[in-house]
Amino acid sequence: MSTLSLRDRELVALGAALASNCVPCIEFHVPAARKAGLSDAEIAEAIALADKIRQVPAGKVLDAATAQLTAGAPAAAASACCAPPAAGAKSSCC
Repeated sequence: MSTLSLRDRELVALGAALASNCVPCIEFHVPAARKAGLSDAEIAEAIALADKIRQVPAGKVLDAATAQLTAGAPAAAASACCAPPAAGAKSSCC
């Protein structure tokens, strides 16, 4: 038994769905949130808050990419992540 109400659980699910960029999850949880008694205004507020929080790391990634462009990223930094891995090794990125 959960200590969270169904409304609370749907608010959490909406935030997680937005954070993970999951369209099917959003399409499922918006109607589920309505069935749980949340108004469209409450759902919209939850989605806006989740998006605002999601934008923080997205902005930091954009800042890092821009910094790499303006600094002329050294080749070693690129090979640490997305360069083809050595035989049998896995990339730490893609």
